Amino acid sequence: MGASAALIEVHDLTRTFGGVRALDGVTLAVRAGERRAVIGPNGAGKTTLFNVLTGELSPTAGSVRLAGRDITRATTWQRARWGLARMYQRNELFAPLSARENVALAVASRAGPYRLFGSSGAESKMADELLAKVGLAGRESSAARALSHGERRQLELAVSLAQGPEVLLLDEPTAGMSPAETARITELIASLDRALTILIVEHDMDVVFRLADRISVLHEGRVIADGAPGQIRGDVRVNEVYLGKAVTVG
Repeated sequence: MGASAALIEVHDLTRTFGGVRALDGVTLAVRAGERRAVIGPNGAGKTTLFNVLTGELSPTAGSVRLAGRDITRATTWQRARWGLARMYQRNELFAPLSARENVALAVASRAGPYRLFGSSGAESKMADELLAKVGLAGRESSAARALSHGERRQLELAVSLAQGPEVLLLDEPTAGMSPAETARITELIASLDRALTILIVEHDMDVVFRLADRISVLHEGRVIADGAPGQIRGDVRVNEVYLGKAVTVG
């Protein structure tokens, strides 16, 4: 991966929408195994950054590298094949299918286009293991639409993990959750293998400071601070534009 040992490298990334610069020269380097949070006010460019990383948006300028490979113009499926997965803020599940079937489809997709599963039971077995890992043992046969909001988020996490990623992007994983559900999903994420590199966009600062090794702060499309949680807590500008206005942190 080169001397920098960075698994993800974003250099001078710009994305414009008409006259609006959603991203304005963003540069980041995320090391393998790191847990990086990206925070900032609404409209700061966080979701745009994730959309560029996953290939759903093309950058206006700049580059993205994954494990030393230039993926700036790669398709979303190529990035997935190379180890990049994303858990979306919006629901991406097959609602009529069971929890097991949702995860088994994701397992099967690793070998190519979606195919029928279950003849050997291999996908179902792996699905059940992943469901247990995210706290859904006993819910394998329940339809996704019958699960609570928190359980659906746990299922979405299992679906993301089923892709066998090296890098997992978590887009507002606790959005809409009760305090108990938030605590549960936060601890699930914290318990994931430390070999998995995680980028997380999250508004709940308790969650951010629980999970992140390092935090990057976006404001008006630019990185205004980047450092360990303690540095970010004490950064005067970050408190002025975000922490001191949006949330109260202990």
